[in-house]
Amino acid sequence: MRYSTRIKPISYFKANAAEVLADLNDGAEPMILTQNGEAKAVVQDIRSYEKTQETLAMLKILALGMEDIRAGRVRPAREVFEEIKAKRRKNDG
Repeated sequence: MRYSTRIKPISYFKANAAEVLADLNDGAEPMILTQNGEAKAVVQDIRSYEKTQETLAMLKILALGMEDIRAGRVRPAREVFEEIKAKRRKNDG
């Protein structure tokens, strides 16, 4: 992704907020806002933000799973399924 054309001062965003939001809603790339020449914020559409958050959540789950594997906190799937079946039989019976 090339964000170089999407870097704008905050004054531009203030003056053109409705247009920027409409562009983002139409699929434009996120916009980096600067203040005194320094990057301060990123503005993006809500769908992209939610997708990013979902991706981060999945990566965190994956990292936690990898941590469990390294720490030896694993069991064979067959064993887990048998335990679930036994609990179901106990609850049904």
